[in-house]
Amino acid sequence: MEMKRLIIIVVMLSAALTTIAQVAKPAPYGPLPNENQLRWQEMEMYAFIHYSLNTYTDQEWGFGNEDPQLFNPSDLDCRQWARVCKQAGMKGIIFTAKHHCGFCMWPSAYTEYSVKNAPWKNGKGDVVRELADACREEGLKFAVYLSPWDRNHPEYGRQAYVEYFRNQLRELLTQYGDIFEVWFDGANGGDGWYGGANETRRIDGKTYYGWAETFRMIRELQPNAVIWNDGGDRGDLRWVGTEAGNVGETNWSLMYREGDTSWNMLHYGVEDGDVWCPGETNTSIRPGWFYHEAENEHVKSLSKLMDTYYKSVGRNSTLLLNFPIAPNGRIHPNDSLRGIAFKKMIDEVFKENLIDKAKIRTKQLPSSKGRTSGIGSVTTISFRHPTTFNRFLAEEDIALGQRVKKFSLEAYVNGEWQLLKDELVEHGDGLTTIGHRRIICFPAVTASKLRFTITDSKAQPVIKKLGVYLAPDLTADIPDSGEKKSSSLHIFFSGPRQMLIDWDSDQTFTTFRYLPPQESSEGTIIHYTLWGSTDWNHWTKLASGEFSNIVNNPIWQTINFPATKVRILKLDADRLSSGERMAYGDIEFY
Repeated sequence: MEMKRLIIIVVMLSAALTTIAQVAKPAPYGPLPNENQLRWQEMEMYAFIHYSLNTYTDQEWGFGNEDPQLFNPSDLDCRQWARVCKQAGMKGIIFTAKHHCGFCMWPSAYTEYSVKNAPWKNGKGDVVRELADACREEGLKFAVYLSPWDRNHPEYGRQAYVEYFRNQLRELLTQYGDIFEVWFDGANGGDGWYGGANETRRIDGKTYYGWAETFRMIRELQPNAVIWNDGGDRGDLRWVGTEAGNVGETNWSLMYREGDTSWNMLHYGVEDGDVWCPGETNTSIRPGWFYHEAENEHVKSLSKLMDTYYKSVGRNSTLLLNFPIAPNGRIHPNDSLRGIAFKKMIDEVFKENLIDKAKIRTKQLPSSKGRTSGIGSVTTISFRHPTTFNRFLAEEDIALGQRVKKFSLEAYVNGEWQLLKDELVEHGDGLTTIGHRRIICFPAVTASKLRFTITDSKAQPVIKKLGVYLAPDLTADIPDSGEKKSSSLHIFFSGPRQMLIDWDSDQTFTTFRYLPPQESSEGTIIHYTLWGSTDWNHWTKLASGEFSNIVNNPIWQTINFPATKVRILKLDADRLSSGERMAYGDIEFY
């Protein structure tokens, strides 16, 4: 977004309205970002592109035995991807060069399981090359995702695979120009094809890959790249503990250099951390990461995308937004149109900074018990006339460290100060942490003044930007397609891992949908079998499989099957994420 005026609070310096004497910036405090991390943070939004054999098998996680002959898109156009992402406000693209199934989207010299053995372009194609070139033509940065887990490779779980993995990584880091980020998925080990073994292989994700050596190679070959990790070995960035599109309202860009990592540490950061490791918020524009035709009418609404923006970029994070590629090799129009509308709405919200027409006065808070002199400050923004607004923005100069621990906002309405609270905050009291950018959303208020008070800080605050805005109301959502079947039904459990749904008459169904529990992952179904019957005696197997990535991304899971007349549906939980009893948030039938 464009900011017309730079404001520095040291307490605060304002070129237009000098109410206090200018003072020098304070010395850096605490762990600091390096130049790569600063460049990355300024990107703010960039795209994920998920595309592989999963696109043609309607899966999220391939098993590793999918036929390369399936990969034959009719109209693959990486320039269309790049143009759409650019119009959607993305500053770069991270591409899934190899997902868990092991299929390589470039002609790797180290495996036959790649595009070189697909019919697309008679085996002469290279999707990574085409996308890297398209990004540079459109002025976008380029990055790669390489899954450490490989359900195809026969040596996975043994040392030979680690060498294979690094050889492939070296190909990606030396053949496609500058890379701004290297992304390693946290899913490691489990069942797979593994060259025909069809077995489960477990590894220790902290030790098996030899991350220290892998990181050294990355820094040697791509010194300007940042490394994403999910909280194990300390790379440059961290996962935020969810794929739902939000980071904690308190969000420190700090972590501990060593030791185990809890979910709270990932989601909120660590206030007294000893290394700079900011959070990256990743989510998809659809429920799933890969394209599924059934999700064409479930692209996230504009209001949901804006909510995601406020809860990621607006909470000291970046937003990594996924656009899946359809089987024809292009981003689906529903996704592209929604992404472009998203960028237009961001521009609309932040086009006019109301602070440009206000007077600004800042004073230092006196010292008090528990707070040393110079830690707090009060900034009063006085408008020329009563002004309506519903967004507040503040940014710290993070090159000098992250400092602010707590602050408050008050609006002066009809002669009284009213406390403003962020309507997007799910829990917690008061407003915390600012970092690179904090955006506070609240119901529109008309006031003559706005007061921004830093009540607690690690060191003297250094605020480099402030903004006050009026965002338009967003209420339009995309309705679900299809009609839910309604009838008198009974849901009961015949055991801890078996659900039965009984109607009072036969029904014809093609779809069963499962929403996992939302408060806890315990009891979430990982592998399932769905049966149907009209008489309780004869059962027809309708479908079986796995809900891939459901723990990290607890969204609706859709099971499609040929139209079948049944009176009873039986859902067997063949494997749970944890616990002994299956659990669910909701179920639907079509």
